[in-house]
Amino acid sequence: MNQRALRTRAAIIRAAAEVFDESGYRGAGINRILARAKVTSGAMYFHFASKEELARAVMLEQASDLKLPEDPQGLQQLVDITFALARELQHNTLLRAGVRLAVDPGGPALQDDSAYGWWADRFRGELVVARHEGELRPDTDESEFAEVLVSAFTGTQLKSQISAGWADLPDRIASLWRYLLPGIASPEALPGILVESERGLRWR
Repeated sequence: MNQRALRTRAAIIRAAAEVFDESGYRGAGINRILARAKVTSGAMYFHFASKEELARAVMLEQASDLKLPEDPQGLQQLVDITFALARELQHNTLLRAGVRLAVDPGGPALQDDSAYGWWADRFRGELVVARHEGELRPDTDESEFAEVLVSAFTGTQLKSQISAGWADLPDRIASLWRYLLPGIASPEALPGILVESERGLRWR
């Protein structure tokens, strides 16, 4: 794919993310997305066969703006990633649209949970390192807890969106960790894990 085609595809995804974020899957019309992207219908259908396929692309590329750490480092980094995500959801349209589509009952996520799986795999990587470093309780299952964390984070951000437009999400994530960490962290590691809403990786 040449550079011009790549730029057009990126513009369509950005425009779609804005419209999906504003109106949800059902409320997002193709013509509105085309007008926002300033492209023709032919250009869009060259890259995406349908609105559903475009929505899937937004879901799968929701983290493309994020500079996630290359190497897992354990529990503290896992906690920090969730706080950074909480802040990103307050202003990162692509991430927010991808997350919204993942919980939209009218969208393609009902048949495709790959976006959830991507985050679960990323979280599991941190937990595997945490196990190696002796930071986890013996009865903690890395894969199982990664799935639990994805579910808990998804529900927490959805409640924050409804209640406060994500303004209180970092504080809600701090509360989440205060309850979850004692269930997975070893007694030796638990006191050293910092859970503060202003913490987190800086991606900007």
